[in-house]
Amino acid sequence: MFSLVPIKGRKKSRVKPMARKTKAAAEVGPGGETYTPYEAQALSFIKDHPGTILMIEKGYKFYFHEESAKIASGELGIVAYMKRNLLTASIPVHRKEVHMKKLLSKGHKVGIIEQTETAALKKASENKNTLFERKLTQLSTAATYVDEVGSVDDLDKYSAPPLLCLLESHKPDSAEGEISIGMIAITPSTGDVIWDEFHDTVMRVELETRLVHTRPAELLVPGEDLTKMTQKVLAHFANASHDQRIRTENFNSTLSGSEAFDFITNFYTTKATASTEELSSDKLLALVAGLPQLVVISLAHSIKYLSTFSIADSLLSVKFFTKFTERSHMLLNGNTMTNLEIYQNQTDFTTHGTLMSILDHTSTKFGARLLKNWIGKPLTNKLILNQRIDAVEEIKSSKSPQLVELCRVLKRLPDLAKGLCRIQYGKCTCQELASLLSAFGTVASAFPEHSEEFHSKFLNDIFSALPKLKAPIKALLGEIDTKKASSGRKDELWTDPEQFPALNEYKLLIETVKSELDEELKSIRKLLRKPSLAWTTIAGIEYLVEIKKSEDRTVPTNWVVMSATKSLRRYHTPEAKRLIDELSRYKEALNAEANKAFASFLSSIASDHYSVMRDVVNKLGIADCLLSLAHVAHQEGYVRPEFTEEDSLEIVEGRHPMIEALRTDPFVPNTLCIGGDYPRSSVITGPNMGGKSSAVRMVALIAIMAQIGSYVPAKAVRLGLLDEVFSRMGASDELARGRSTFMVEMAQTSDILQKATHKSLVILDELGRGTSTADGMAIANAVLHHLVERVKCKTLFITHYPLVATELERKFPRKCKICT
Repeated sequence: MFSLVPIKGRKKSRVKPMARKTKAAAEVGPGGETYTPYEAQALSFIKDHPGTILMIEKGYKFYFHEESAKIASGELGIVAYMKRNLLTASIPVHRKEVHMKKLLSKGHKVGIIEQTETAALKKASENKNTLFERKLTQLSTAATYVDEVGSVDDLDKYSAPPLLCLLESHKPDSAEGEISIGMIAITPSTGDVIWDEFHDTVMRVELETRLVHTRPAELLVPGEDLTKMTQKVLAHFANASHDQRIRTENFNSTLSGSEAFDFITNFYTTKATASTEELSSDKLLALVAGLPQLVVISLAHSIKYLSTFSIADSLLSVKFFTKFTERSHMLLNGNTMTNLEIYQNQTDFTTHGTLMSILDHTSTKFGARLLKNWIGKPLTNKLILNQRIDAVEEIKSSKSPQLVELCRVLKRLPDLAKGLCRIQYGKCTCQELASLLSAFGTVASAFPEHSEEFHSKFLNDIFSALPKLKAPIKALLGEIDTKKASSGRKDELWTDPEQFPALNEYKLLIETVKSELDEELKSIRKLLRKPSLAWTTIAGIEYLVEIKKSEDRTVPTNWVVMSATKSLRRYHTPEAKRLIDELSRYKEALNAEANKAFASFLSSIASDHYSVMRDVVNKLGIADCLLSLAHVAHQEGYVRPEFTEEDSLEIVEGRHPMIEALRTDPFVPNTLCIGGDYPRSSVITGPNMGGKSSAVRMVALIAIMAQIGSYVPAKAVRLGLLDEVFSRMGASDELARGRSTFMVEMAQTSDILQKATHKSLVILDELGRGTSTADGMAIANAVLHHLVERVKCKTLFITHYPLVATELERKFPRKCKICT
């Protein structure tokens, strides 16, 4: 029976919570107090994860402690203070991603430690009076963090930050300072893997070139086994980054080639066995077995490192491994990329006013990344180059409805490459999955299986690959309700209720408890003689009985006052409280089961359909790049270059693409003919600010654009394919690496003299400026003499030494001419 007490005049009861009895540690901390269980737990995490900024979840905040608090205070601009025994700083839970990304961009490793027990389940467990259990749930660096597709902070569409692992070996009989370097660059957020082994000189020019092209966000290198010059180059690159700090992780390079291969064999064999996709371990290992030994060891270290972040699956699809240098394309060296402003301008180090900005009209982020790769590696294979430019020409002239539909589809696509990787790692959210599958569904349904035939092989390959998505995407979309997925309800996601029976059991239990709460409400109505009474929810607290003081009703003494105002009180009845706790436990159990079911679904997508979906993404990226180049071709004054068998370069009324785009006044066209029936070298003289540098840059840029497969700004262009473009322009020093202006100039010139062939284009501007006039003239004369007589490459040589020009023209009248 209820014991009734009138509501008027009743003293407000104060329910004192039971004090938690915990056994405090005997050790006294620096704050003069014994360590609490939470402090001891936090110190344990700090000890287990040295060098990592830890964010520990506690209530509605993430806390930083000790060294993490000190670093977070400086990097995030938050206050660090002593709280009992620990230096502490904190941020709200909802700001976790924002602050974590800022710490990652500063080159830090960040660990997220979350509560693995929920309040409701803990209350019903045997250890309800102990400390909340916590564990490390996420470990990230700038290269290994894979954020959500379409994240507002993901602003750079040209790059996804890669991890670069490299090793070097020195042969005893090689020249001093010459080494072999093996490298592997992995982009976990897109699944791209690039490898290479190369020989390098004492100046590490080849290493610099690869660093400029890949622009890694993190370096994975052996701690003590790198030469001093390599360490200097890496340190200079890490400190010279203009957008973020480059993090360096050291490892112990004790693995031999055979040990590394055994480790990789075990990794791929295990993964292939666990996968239901046709991932033959023999096929996987065949490619790995063909890799150079240094690359194999680098791959083994990369797998070990990425496994600590649970994203080693980015290395599974070996058919997406690509070699950094191929015979089918040239590799623009780092100095040429800088001088010609291919990726970054030299003013504010952005893409504004670069060749990238001129050619990029892509609609997708994965297309923009592929175009960046095309621009940095112009083609030298005439067959592939003609196929690419034929596709551009056909797009430019065609009025095919399929091409129009392709443009429309591409403009609405999210970053499918990153989304696929998030599915592969099991980090994809419900909303992301709905968006990605809907986008793939749009692509699959937009194009018929038997599309019209194009003249271009590239276009036919693209349109024949896209319909292959239909069957897998239809099956996947048939398993989930995309509308409910967009709401984030994982328990309501599935179209077949019997697919995950455990979910239905918990839903039934929840409905049973809710019906019991309805019965409890009916009992309360009878007790209070108030038929219209309904449950009230205030500040997230549900199933409250709200009674106004003015109603002068009596309530049982065992009802608990949850909140009160001047005019009313809100109660929980004992039975309602018991049912609420039970309901919370079932809801949390349902949530855990729904997460498990969702993770299983993501795993099945990754194992069964990843290859088909990734191949379609690659084809869409190619289509996006071709459409972008077709957009360039539509511009006024752009023509298709003609590739000839003659070893010549003829440009009729060419214009500088970037200057023309940035300036309102017209660029004065230049005509140039070198090679073939004309002299292969031109010595260019003239007054300062006369446009010499702009003219030679124009020649180089037009040649590069042509071999990318783009139309070019000129009246006509005919060229035999170049195997490389070299440039040495301007004066600069690298004092941080102990290199003066003259040393930099000589090192760059030496690299050109060693690598240039008769099919190369070499541009030298004011060679010899870093020393005296007499020495400068001697150097300029010797270098030009060597290029004209020995290398016989196409050379554009700017100089203010008229004697050098006249002497060479007199000595080689058919090989060299003076232009003013």
